[in-house]
Amino acid sequence: MQKLRLFWRCLCNQLSNVDPAKIYVLVLDRNPKSAHFIGEILHSSGYRVSVTTHQSEAVALAKEKLFNLVVKAFDPDTVDAIALMNRIRTITPDTQFILISEKGTIQVAVNAIRKGAYDYLSKPVNPAQLIESVRKALDFQALVAEDQQIKMRLRKRSDPDIFAGSSLMSEIDRFIRQVATTDVTVLIDGESGTGKEIVARGIHEKSHRNARPFIAVNCAALHDNLLESELFGHVRGAFTGAISDRKGRFQLAHQGTLFLDEIADLSLKGQADLLRVLEDGIFRPVGSQKVERADTRIIAVTNKSLEKETMNGRFREDLLYRLNVVTVHLPPLRERAEDIPQLVKSFAEHYCTKHRRPKKRFSEEVIRIFQTLPWPGNVRQLRNIVERLVVTIPRQTIGREDLPSALVSSVRPEGAFSIRPGMSLAQVESELIRQTLVNVTSNRAEAAKMLGISRRALQYKLKRYGLGALGRGSIGQSSV
Repeated sequence: MQKLRLFWRCLCNQLSNVDPAKIYVLVLDRNPKSAHFIGEILHSSGYRVSVTTHQSEAVALAKEKLFNLVVKAFDPDTVDAIALMNRIRTITPDTQFILISEKGTIQVAVNAIRKGAYDYLSKPVNPAQLIESVRKALDFQALVAEDQQIKMRLRKRSDPDIFAGSSLMSEIDRFIRQVATTDVTVLIDGESGTGKEIVARGIHEKSHRNARPFIAVNCAALHDNLLESELFGHVRGAFTGAISDRKGRFQLAHQGTLFLDEIADLSLKGQADLLRVLEDGIFRPVGSQKVERADTRIIAVTNKSLEKETMNGRFREDLLYRLNVVTVHLPPLRERAEDIPQLVKSFAEHYCTKHRRPKKRFSEEVIRIFQTLPWPGNVRQLRNIVERLVVTIPRQTIGREDLPSALVSSVRPEGAFSIRPGMSLAQVESELIRQTLVNVTSNRAEAAKMLGISRRALQYKLKRYGLGALGRGSIGQSSV
């Protein structure tokens, strides 16, 4: 039983980023064995489960406790399940229902969902199918729930902190906190893996809209033939296959935040549609005669230069002006290697807790290696490597011998300094200063002498490039 519990808990953790210990589920089945089996699957997945075989007791429990979800066995030939749904929803309107029956037909499933259930499953219950259905029901609940207690339970687990101690990232963090309290449109740019979505979610969480949905849209996946429906929704009969009304992303994000991922990949038609909403603040669902107002904050991100895309005719200039009211640039990890020790520590603590591993540390040699790597995948790549090592290495201290061979082979020789085509002079200068302080000397006075600049000039450049945490030696009578 313990192995079964561990297996389903791991499966649940993989399927959802919601903490299952905060989710309350009620199981009602007149068959005691079946009720116990379903309850054990959910309990083993980490949910807080109450099990009963009597409908009257289920109603009494619902009056005492706010349930996210009710899993109810029912007979399609009776109305007890519908009556229970109506009764409990007069107490807690946001509670979702999954109905289970031995009479598993398509018509039964359609009728169950039409009458208010989120999903229908047939007996015997498939554990993996049940867990997946629960996850989807909770994801749906996160979008539609009005009750604040429910919403607090459904908040996603926090990601490990990507803001370490460098002056550059501290300045970005302070700027984000200022922007978050407003409704201004934000454009976040940076290479893949620098943490753009984490920053966007952080802005949402710190805003007055944090109790409302954060809806992410992959712009590259919005094809022109379904683009308007995806963004603005449609009504029944709007086109072939539209058998019911469907909310679009703007409707789902009402009073919340709409996150436009990789906005540079949005088609020109999509750009025109988006621009119209940003200018007028209104939209019309496909096939509808009713105009709706968009009360949504827009946060867009890109790993491309929108200015270059505009010059090449791939991005609308007027849309660019609408999006970059406030721009946040996230630097690549190779330009802030001084943050790596704190990032590694933060990631290690996070994943040791998440995967129930004893506390682990990374040796100083490993940290130095990490600081010399180019990190094409940026913070995401570093995070994934730390997670892999935390999970696979049994020792408390992780050393050079534990690193993947492909990673070690990409380590630059000590003192090596590479210049990549396309780098600006400022980037070259910043990297040269960083490499000197990391690999040659941590004393800033010595570094200034080696670089052939004055101490005051080095102090200015350290501040300019966000390298203030590098080097602890003195510069004249003061330290930076």
